[in-house]
Amino acid sequence: MFSLFKKHPIKCVLLTVWIGLLCFNFTLAVIIDYVGFTILGVIGAIFANATGAGGGVVFVPFFNQLSLSSETIVATSFAIQCCGMTAGAITWYWHYRNLPDNKEWSPLPKALLYIVPSSIVGILIAQYALGDYTSLVQDQLHVYFGIFSIVLAIAIYLSIPLMKREAIQVSIQKLDILALILTAILGGVITAWLSVGVGELVAVYLILRGFNVTFAIALAVMVSAFSVQAAIFYHILISNAVYWQIVAFAGAGAIIGGMLAKYVVLYFSPAKLKVFFASWVLVMGIAGLPLFS
Repeated sequence: MFSLFKKHPIKCVLLTVWIGLLCFNFTLAVIIDYVGFTILGVIGAIFANATGAGGGVVFVPFFNQLSLSSETIVATSFAIQCCGMTAGAITWYWHYRNLPDNKEWSPLPKALLYIVPSSIVGILIAQYALGDYTSLVQDQLHVYFGIFSIVLAIAIYLSIPLMKREAIQVSIQKLDILALILTAILGGVITAWLSVGVGELVAVYLILRGFNVTFAIALAVMVSAFSVQAAIFYHILISNAVYWQIVAFAGAGAIIGGMLAKYVVLYFSPAKLKVFFASWVLVMGIAGLPLFS
């Protein structure tokens, strides 16, 4: 046990704290009722951190089937992603730091510098300045989520042939900076509405522009991590819509999934991963439309 703690001190501390919180805050009956959400967190985070898409693409359809309110769905999805996307972002960051030749990843710091603040601006605009529009969208969450998912799936399909290009972009041009800022602001607004958006849009843009696919996924994960952390404060302090019992278990699973996702990407072909993910998103999007719901 001591050797395990010595090898993974942070993980062991987190596990100990989590078990302690469960024991002091939940009865055995509650733990039995909600422990299954841990698996959901693992699956959602693996998909999210292995493709660059936010975990909302898994959590929103699932929570919608539980008949939770739209605001609760979005708030709870954000809270879980704060765990999973952060774990994934840290994992991808250490992968970047340990690369022997990170030329294709060299735009990472500069891209984060422009994208993250822009995404947060978009989220804050949607939450505090466009409150009426946010409520309007979330009143029909399954419809707008379905439309966005279908568009996203099509964009992912279109980006797959471009993964085979031999020439790889290794620098961000001025036009890219402008495009990424606008994409991040728009993505931030959509993320505040649907709990998905900015990571997906950034990843697709970078792949279309010819950047390294793994780099695009990692950057999207990092952007999503910062974005959901900024977005959650509104739901903790104002909406009070987070379903904390679900988060306690799904969030723990999301941390595990976030750490495992990198190995999924590095093991499987990015193109095959994208095909599978795009197909799943497309099915979920179509199923969310009124004709099928």
